[in-house]
Amino acid sequence: MKLTFKSVFGISTAGAAVLLLAALVHHTCLAREAAANVQVDKTPLNREARPVASFAPVVKKAQPSVVNIYSSHIVHEHVMNPLMADPLFRQFFGGQLGGERDLTRKEQSLGSGVIVTSDGYILTANHVVAEADEVKVSVNGDKREYPARIIGKDALSDVAVLKIDATGLPAITLGDSDQIEVGDVVLAIGNPFGVGQTVTMGIVSAMNRSGVGINGYEDFIQTDAAINPGNSGGALVDTQGRLVGINTAIISRTGGYQGIGFAVPVNMAHNVMERIISGGKVKRGYLGINPQDVTSDLAQEFNLANATGALVGDVGEDTPAGKAGIRAGDVILSIENRIVNDANSLRIIVSEFSPGTTVKIRLIRNGHEKVIAVKLGELPGDNFAADGNKGSGGAGTSVTDALDGVEVTEIDDQVRQQLRVPRALQGVVVSAVKETSNAAEAGLRQGDVIVEINRQPVTNTDEAVDICKAAKGKHIVLKIWRREESGFAATHFMSVDNTRHQD
Repeated sequence: MKLTFKSVFGISTAGAAVLLLAALVHHTCLAREAAANVQVDKTPLNREARPVASFAPVVKKAQPSVVNIYSSHIVHEHVMNPLMADPLFRQFFGGQLGGERDLTRKEQSLGSGVIVTSDGYILTANHVVAEADEVKVSVNGDKREYPARIIGKDALSDVAVLKIDATGLPAITLGDSDQIEVGDVVLAIGNPFGVGQTVTMGIVSAMNRSGVGINGYEDFIQTDAAINPGNSGGALVDTQGRLVGINTAIISRTGGYQGIGFAVPVNMAHNVMERIISGGKVKRGYLGINPQDVTSDLAQEFNLANATGALVGDVGEDTPAGKAGIRAGDVILSIENRIVNDANSLRIIVSEFSPGTTVKIRLIRNGHEKVIAVKLGELPGDNFAADGNKGSGGAGTSVTDALDGVEVTEIDDQVRQQLRVPRALQGVVVSAVKETSNAAEAGLRQGDVIVEINRQPVTNTDEAVDICKAAKGKHIVLKIWRREESGFAATHFMSVDNTRHQD
């Protein structure tokens, strides 16, 4: 049975129960807003405390801060009379039946939000208001509906900031999501299915969940607290009633709650909110590298104590990292004393710094630790190329030793044009990979360009064969250039077992 991702955002129109990412254009206020006076409490939880009989005091503290968000969107459609698709009708009736017409309808949607300042700033999920032409907010215990301004939206983190004109509102206190641990009890508060404000309880099932395919920047808190459509933008709170996450999505086979829900950590949401309020949009730091996870095999080959950090696969010459002296093969361990666990955590950390910030990056190069200061640039827009990797054909040279089951060919003009290989890039093209080979299991595939073997540059097939024959270790490290299906091209490191399969 296929797993599907579901928005936790209630939508009244049919067929809208699929994924949450619908970030259509909306006029956003770009004027600078006054700084938000947010209450933050980073005191660690007392995890040694005895279980309590009721969470009613926690709910009474947090529930008034959670609001219902009603959004509407005018849809204009240009439709054709279906009868006019029949040539016979067109022949006899011409335009008498009215071939085309414009229809206008209103889509209404329901979500949740969290009051974070007493003067009306509200955090919610971007997809709750992404398409909205009009937004109204209903405060708990108040029968009025407040018109809301969209201060700013950030589709990459799925965070949006609203503002209503009111004072003395019950603002929630923000916690510290970096201190949340798996097993902590959490409560989800929102308006599922429009039945009214509802509280559910669960635990934190996982932290730093990424690779889910929902947002551009994923560092989710996963919970089994019941989250359903209408909960999007609502609060995930700890047992002190502090906001630790903004509920955003679920994984479900049925469309309803099945125990896997995700929330954007409040630290990320708060960071995005501050930049939206101060500048009208989110400007993210930019390093200019292609990072990858460190596998246990790569850790061994790069003489690392453990498989942690982010391995630099590629560095742009004219980027902040390139100018500062970061090189391919460096392993980044921390940025400004924030631990880098993998490639995703590196992207998250860098994105949370403002462009122009100088950060100290601790890394390992050739077994030695270094600290490099880098002045971050501003993250540019998508620069993906149009075509994907189509692979290459033709006969190839068999690399019969360390890369058993792999055939490579020279990069001629035809191959370079077909794969869109940069003119300055040197290497050999993988023309075939045996499915049962160790190289295939490591991820090598047809169309990859092998740039280095065991950190030695490769410019032709003879060099590739000679270096492979001389390889003596259990693993061989390849640096490859690959154009992904999206069109994005980058180099990566991979470790291939230097032993043949036993049939």
